[in-house]
Amino acid sequence: MSTKTWFITGASKGFGREWTIAALDRGDSVAATARDISALDDLAAKYGDRLLTLRLDVTDRDAAFAAVETAHGRFGRLDIVVNNAGYGQFGMVEELSEADLRDQLETNVFGALWVTQAALPFLREQGSGHILQVSSIGGISAFPNVGAYHASKWALEGLSQSLAQEVADFGVKVTLIEPAGYSTDWAGPSARRADALPAYDAFREKQKSAPARQSSPGDPEATRAAVLRLVDSPEPPLRIFFGDGPLAVATKDYESRLALWREWEPVSVQAHGKTP
Repeated sequence: MSTKTWFITGASKGFGREWTIAALDRGDSVAATARDISALDDLAAKYGDRLLTLRLDVTDRDAAFAAVETAHGRFGRLDIVVNNAGYGQFGMVEELSEADLRDQLETNVFGALWVTQAALPFLREQGSGHILQVSSIGGISAFPNVGAYHASKWALEGLSQSLAQEVADFGVKVTLIEPAGYSTDWAGPSARRADALPAYDAFREKQKSAPARQSSPGDPEATRAAVLRLVDSPEPPLRIFFGDGPLAVATKDYESRLALWREWEPVSVQAHGKTP
């Protein structure tokens, strides 16, 4: 199997770092971006010229385009583009400020958009490529206190499903990776929290006693083998869960949606009106 060239955002920690290591360990080359590239110094020392580290804040459109161009210039091609940079935003919908939501969308949606747009001309020209969009179980379902995060991931899901259809004839694949909860710092230092309103204190207490959606968090290192299987597949899926548990959440959620749509179908048809 020929070696591949990766472009990975948010590579300093979490999934981005794990997948950078997975690619480099098997002989691939990686352009790894992060806001703090010093966190990648140990990998640069170990892997040498096969790793290019680039400082990047994905919300800066011009910087995203420049980083992709630099990576392509260094390695001559791009095979896998991973939009992993992002963070979690906590807060009830009423608690969110304009800045909370705008910042969340700027990173989780627009950041992925800028990198995707920057990479596509290169992928189209070479007639191949695979774009991995890191979504979440929160991209297909929704839970309290993370409405802004869900808004960003649902947007990424729709954007990417359209994208997959638009670029298929160019030989470019798109996959939405939808992880469950993992032992990363998604809910730790990287997360942001809205100012709490006392009105929701009782609800917050009730949520603490709600059944857990997942028995234990996943091991980020275990995703290395999974992501390699994914990028090596000749026909990768549009969507794939990472972790044990999301399928049960999705099944319950979508069965409920279908039941409600069927129950209200007479009203839906009535709303269509008379046709010739």
